[in-house]
Amino acid sequence: MRPLTDEETKIMFEKLSKYIGENIKLLVDRPDGTYCFRLHQDRVFYMSEKILKLATNFSRDKLISVGTCFGKFSKTKKFRLHITALDFLAPYAKFKVWVRPGAEQSFLYGNHVLKSGLGRITENTMQYQGVVVYSMADVPLGFGVAAKSTQECRRVDPMSIVVFHQADVGEFIRNEDTLT
Repeated sequence: MRPLTDEETKIMFEKLSKYIGENIKLLVDRPDGTYCFRLHQDRVFYMSEKILKLATNFSRDKLISVGTCFGKFSKTKKFRLHITALDFLAPYAKFKVWVRPGAEQSFLYGNHVLKSGLGRITENTMQYQGVVVYSMADVPLGFGVAAKSTQECRRVDPMSIVVFHQADVGEFIRNEDTLT
């Protein structure tokens, strides 16, 4: 486990800023202690420094996971967020989308959010902005990218895609055998 390089940190923070904007600093400077990001086997983990010190007692080849996995770097050095980061993205999300109860199951099966399933959307959401998807009961379901801006959503037909699916909590069940 090692600290992220400057380039890796920049790439990861650019991806996170699409979802939580300036609130990234709230992830690192927390009132309950100092937290950090560490890289282990191309995966980025988020943990407190207390846990990091305890993890140094194990050799790298024996260590599978520590802290919360935020995402993974691909072979081309692109960063992909994992659904395990949702608990940290949801409270700080700048742009949110709420889906109707009838569209929740469709989203949880990995489908995009259609206009007909859209309950609410945060004002001034721009096209291709990262959004966190909630149920109407304010339960975070996943995250994606806005296919249309807030103004465009008002005018499109009901079968148009308004949010591109990226990850949802249903992945735990669908990919149970392959998750590591």
